[in-house]
Amino acid sequence: MRIPDVSPGAKVLALGHYQPANIVTNDDLARTIDTDDEWIQTRVGIKERRVAGVEESLEDMAVQAGGKALAASGLSAADIDLVIVATCTLETQIPNAAAVVAHRLGIESPGAFDVNAACSGFCYALATASAAVRGGAARNVLVIGAEKLSQWIDWTDRSTAVIFADGAGAAVVGPSDIPGIGPVVWGSSGDKSEAIAIKDRDHFLRQEGQTVFRWATTALHPVAKEACERAGVDPSELAAFVPHQANLRIIEAIARKLGADKAVVAKDIVLAGNTSAASIPLALSRMVERGEVRSGDLALLLGFGAGLTYAGQVIEIP
Repeated sequence: MRIPDVSPGAKVLALGHYQPANIVTNDDLARTIDTDDEWIQTRVGIKERRVAGVEESLEDMAVQAGGKALAASGLSAADIDLVIVATCTLETQIPNAAAVVAHRLGIESPGAFDVNAACSGFCYALATASAAVRGGAARNVLVIGAEKLSQWIDWTDRSTAVIFADGAGAAVVGPSDIPGIGPVVWGSSGDKSEAIAIKDRDHFLRQEGQTVFRWATTALHPVAKEACERAGVDPSELAAFVPHQANLRIIEAIARKLGADKAVVAKDIVLAGNTSAASIPLALSRMVERGEVRSGDLALLLGFGAGLTYAGQVIEIP
């Protein structure tokens, strides 16, 4: 039996993101539900969010983000042999998004599968991509987080309508002599799985906001610190902290407990809303685009959400 050639490490080669053009402000929502700008900003920190039109599919957004990441990587479609899409909001379960997206990007015959770990999905997919590259199962991997949450939201329910949004973010992962993606710390709290759920295909997403808030603000900063420890990085060395964009109060609470005082903290939630599995790559890609971090800097990614699942790892910014 032969063992495939392996790489000592894997790294993120490039990033890309996409947001729908349609902006929905808090004032827009206040015209149809009992809420206002102050109420929304005080509780979740959101000013506006992007919502895809009826004609724009989850796969459309994934193709846009994935295509940008692929172009930025300098690789061709022929160089990609594995595509992973992290999502929990497909309109139908079959076919999976990854095979469709790969085909539309001209990537021929790759391994292709979806990951559903909800808001932790991108970190789960990134860890899987890193392991595949390091183990010789893939040369280069396209990892995409894409969500169209708007089709699973009751727009008359202010507890969810004010929070969730649509978008996509992507990363190309390839081999590296020096590891650029640290060990993942992942897990779940299945006893709280009903806190964020869709009962069945005839129901919308519902969440127990206070349960999620208490869990996120008490259980996750140790995960963030452990991800740093496993990577051999002190939080003071981080240039960026990119948590799932769930709620501005949650983000600020975890960042404060982490103690990464020099890090730029992603707060995409303010203008992008909560885009579940898309939120981390979307926020990181926009952070790079704005010049807030430099190539080679260290960033801590931390996903958490429905399941309840969580995952975090330190990466080197491309």
